[in-house]
Amino acid sequence: MNQESFYRLAGRLFEQLQGAEHLFCDLGCESSDFVRLNQNRIRQAGAVRSAGLGLNLIDGERQAQASCDLSGDLDDDLNRARHLLGRLRERIVHVPADPYLNFSTEPTGSERWVGEDLPDARAAVAEVLAAGTGLDLVGIWASGEIQEGLASSIGHRHWYGGRSFNLDWSCYLEADKAVKAGYSGLTWDPAVLAGKLAQLRQGLEVMGRPARTIAPGRYRAYLAPAAVAELMNMLAWGGFDLKSQRTRQTPLLKLVRGERAFDPRVSIREEQDRGLTPAFTPEGFTTPDRVTLIDAGRFGTCLVDARDAKEFGEPVNAAGGAPQSVGLDPGDLAPAELLTRLDTGLWIGNLWYCNWSDPNDCRVTGMTRFGTWWVEHGAIVAPVKVMRFDDSLYHLLGDRLEGLTRERELLMDPGTYEGRSTESALLPGMLVSGIELAL
Repeated sequence: MNQESFYRLAGRLFEQLQGAEHLFCDLGCESSDFVRLNQNRIRQAGAVRSAGLGLNLIDGERQAQASCDLSGDLDDDLNRARHLLGRLRERIVHVPADPYLNFSTEPTGSERWVGEDLPDARAAVAEVLAAGTGLDLVGIWASGEIQEGLASSIGHRHWYGGRSFNLDWSCYLEADKAVKAGYSGLTWDPAVLAGKLAQLRQGLEVMGRPARTIAPGRYRAYLAPAAVAELMNMLAWGGFDLKSQRTRQTPLLKLVRGERAFDPRVSIREEQDRGLTPAFTPEGFTTPDRVTLIDAGRFGTCLVDARDAKEFGEPVNAAGGAPQSVGLDPGDLAPAELLTRLDTGLWIGNLWYCNWSDPNDCRVTGMTRFGTWWVEHGAIVAPVKVMRFDDSLYHLLGDRLEGLTRERELLMDPGTYEGRSTESALLPGMLVSGIELAL
C-alpha cells in the first residue's frame, strides 16, 4: 500500500465516525529480502511483503486499539478496517477512562524519504560470497524498503519511507572461535565490505594463535564501536526516559542529582535528523531533530513520550523512552594511533550478555566475546579467553576515559522480530585506562 492509498483508506474510515469520536490510523509496510548464509553459502533465501493497519479509537477520555493485516486490495482492506472499527466501538464503552490519554490536537504533516536505490539482493549477496571465499562465513542479509504512515480524523498526515540494508555476520575458525562484524547503511559500497572482510581475515589469523589466559583485575582497554553499542544499550534501559527519572528508578540517578558525572568529552544525543526513523509519534506529535541526553558529561534532557508528558506536564519529544537513533559524539583519536595509545592491554571487539549488576552505581556486567585480543607494546599478540567484566559506567565513561575515536561507525539494529527494525547507533570507539574483569 502506498501513501495515496493509505490516506484514501483512512479518509473513508473517518466518514464512519460518530459524535465526538477521533480516530488515529497508523500503517506499517515492509518489502524486504532475506538471505541466510552458512559456510559462505546461501542456505535460505526469501522475501517478505507485508502491510498492517493499526486503529486507535478515542471517545472522550477512553481509547481502544486494534490492528489487522492488509491485502493490498482497497475494497477488501476497507471492509476489514470498517469491521475492526465497529469492534472497537463496541469495546470502548466498557474500558475505563485513561488518565494519561494524550494526543496531538493540532493537525500536522510531514514526509520523509531516506536511502538511495539499493543493489539487487542477489547481486549484493554474490559480492559477499565472492569476497568471503575461503571463509566459514555465517550470517544474514536483509534489505529493502520500510514505510510507515499516520493519519487522523483531526487532520494529521505523516509519511516515512526508508531503504536500507543490513549484513550481520561472523567468520568461524573452529568450534566457538570466531570474529564478528556488521555492515549496514543506506548506500552499498563493495569496497567497504572488502575492507571489513580483510580485517576479519587478520582477526582469524590472531584467533589461530594460542589463547592468552589473564587473571581478574583492571586492564587498559580499547572498546570498538560494537562494544560501545552494548554499553549504550544499557544506558537506554531506563537511563533516559522521564518516568524513570521522576520515579527515581533511573540508573543515572546520581548523574541527574549532580553527584556524579561523565567525562566532559561524553555527549550523547538522540539524532533523529539522521532520518532513519519516523519523525512523528503514534499520537500525532512531531519529534525534534535532536535531543541532547548527556551534555558534556552532565545530564541533559529526558526523552518524553505522550503518556509521560501527560503524567508529568512536559512536552513530547519522542515516541518512547529509549533512544532510536542514539549518537555518541566523536573524539580526536585517529585509527592509526589506537594500538600505540593502548600500548599494553585489551582490544575488545564485542561485549555480550550485558546486564545491570548494581544500577544504583550504574554498574554493568557482561562477557567479552569474538575478537578480544591481548596487546603488548602496541602489537596484537594473542586472543584472550572469554572473561566477565563488572564495572561502573561512571568510570568507563568518566574518570577512566582517555579518548574517543575521530571516526564513528553506523550500527543498524538487525532485529526482525516484528519486522525490520529502524533503530540505529552512530558511535566511536573508546580508550579507557582500565576495565574491571571479574572472572
